[in-house]
Amino acid sequence: MRIKRWPWTLAAAPLALALVTATGCESTSDARTNPTASAAPTTSGARSTSVARVCANPVAGPTKAPAGAVTVDPAKVGDLAAKTKNSPANTTFWLKPGKHRLDPDRYAQVVPKKGDRYIGAPGAVLDGGKKNQYAFSGGARDVTIRYLTVQNFVAPMDEGVVNHDSADGWVVEDSTIQDNAGAGLMAGARQQVRANCLRDNGQYGMNAYKGKGRITGLVVEGNEIVGNNTGDWERRRPGCGCTGGVKFWAVDGADVRGNWVHGNRGTGLWADTNNNDFLIENNVLEANDGAALIYEISYNAIIRNNTIRRNNWVEGRKAADSGDSFPFATLYLSESGGEPRIKARTSKIDVYRNVLENNWSGITLWENADRFCNSPANTSSGDCTLLVKKTSSCARPAIAKAPLYSDCRWKTQRVDIHDNRFVLDKSVLKCTAKCDRMAVLSNYGTYPDWSPYKGEKVADAITQTQHNRWHDNVYVGAWKFVAHDPSKVLDFAQWQGLPYRQDAGSTLRAGDGG
Repeated sequence: MRIKRWPWTLAAAPLALALVTATGCESTSDARTNPTASAAPTTSGARSTSVARVCANPVAGPTKAPAGAVTVDPAKVGDLAAKTKNSPANTTFWLKPGKHRLDPDRYAQVVPKKGDRYIGAPGAVLDGGKKNQYAFSGGARDVTIRYLTVQNFVAPMDEGVVNHDSADGWVVEDSTIQDNAGAGLMAGARQQVRANCLRDNGQYGMNAYKGKGRITGLVVEGNEIVGNNTGDWERRRPGCGCTGGVKFWAVDGADVRGNWVHGNRGTGLWADTNNNDFLIENNVLEANDGAALIYEISYNAIIRNNTIRRNNWVEGRKAADSGDSFPFATLYLSESGGEPRIKARTSKIDVYRNVLENNWSGITLWENADRFCNSPANTSSGDCTLLVKKTSSCARPAIAKAPLYSDCRWKTQRVDIHDNRFVLDKSVLKCTAKCDRMAVLSNYGTYPDWSPYKGEKVADAITQTQHNRWHDNVYVGAWKFVAHDPSKVLDFAQWQGLPYRQDAGSTLRAGDGG
């Protein structure tokens, strides 16, 4: 995993779901002045949004051991790990009510065998005692964990507690993973993460990262993801890009739906580095300190029917107060776009039927002219685009000509933003400026000296020729628009007029406040 810098620098079980009923396009805001409030979500303008309220009311497991299950006794320290070791593959373990502990050694952990199932009784807790680093680890496939609370483990930074080794085919459902250091949960291919409470973990609720190979077929559905990054890692390591409710790395095919992602310190959902084929729908993303969603150097996504509100109040305000002119966004698409040559359910990034309400700014499409494959300014060091097999190919003189001139760049292209509702009441945000931006822009290319993208080439492309379009949206409140570079702040008429021609068919109700 790499070090993140800000964009302008050079260097299937039934789900425990509660429904929020749609009320059509008109929004009834109850936005609070406290951006980290974690009360249950309220009705807004999103259509048919299913929201997980699972932390307060977790689903209880069976009160008796399932037929054929091995019973695990909380009174015996290390009983779970020992019985797992001494049982064959495909064993079901039933954890009795109470606090289960591993041996008091930092490396004591449960190492499942293929097909093992761990079922918690009501009140069953696996507790690391702030001593054990990992709860469940190893490479066994098709492991299931249900109805279990996992807490107080101390995984190192960038590592995880449950499925530490990112094994494939795991199912984690109806469980509470809380108060752990590092990531509460890692992810492997074909993993299903459903109806869990991922709460108050030190770095991530889940880190979808696999050391070797890509993660395919990931499902993240009906979870409540709240209060993560208690370690405040962006303050401890400024610009690390290492925090959030969930972080996705090199995931090829993910369904992220019906989750309630709120009150996280930093970004809510963050897809970073060569992700592809995401469906992000019917989520409520609210009151996260940073952006609700970042989609970074990645490809092909559908983002629809989400309610996105009161995000980015902390990070957006901090940047504005420092005098930064960059349009910090609540939905931030950075060097990401549609690419028909990469197989996915769509060949664009399609953003539609979402409601964004009283966030710090709206949507920013950004492309760093100096960040491309093999550039020292690429903060995802060592990674290349999915269109180029060898990073070293992106060098002069070949990079200056087709096809590498195009394929060595992660391009913000083919982004279609339509039929959304953007609501802004500055009195709710207690903001007078810089919280009201929609943007499509780049920086002036300068680095490295052999770059073929110097000057305004990328700014011209992202603004004019890469098929990025807003249209048929509704704006409520006093919005401004940024095009080409941070200095060009436009009103709605300028945004719609030449040369930008954005938001055809859209309406602006600038006098309305909510």
